Amino acid sequence: MLYAERLILETDQSGHIKNYPILPPNKQFEVIFLSLDEENKTVKRKPHPDIAGKVEIIGDIFESAPASDWNSSL
Repeated sequence: MLYAERLILETDQSGHIKNYPILPPNKQFEVIFLSLDEENKTVKRKPHPDIAGKVEIIGDIFESAPASDWNSSL
């Protein structure tokens, strides 16, 4: 059975991992590294093909969220 645990590791100026986690002895681990900096990149989203062009907006959608929540760079 597989169990997932999210660990956030930090590196020093040389790229070496700081504060290694304690792991169970005599086990194998599959590790996938995702840079958290990459998660902050803007991703262009698009609707699913089944609904693209079929949605009708009725009313003022800008009042649905405060102006502070809107990202003007998109």
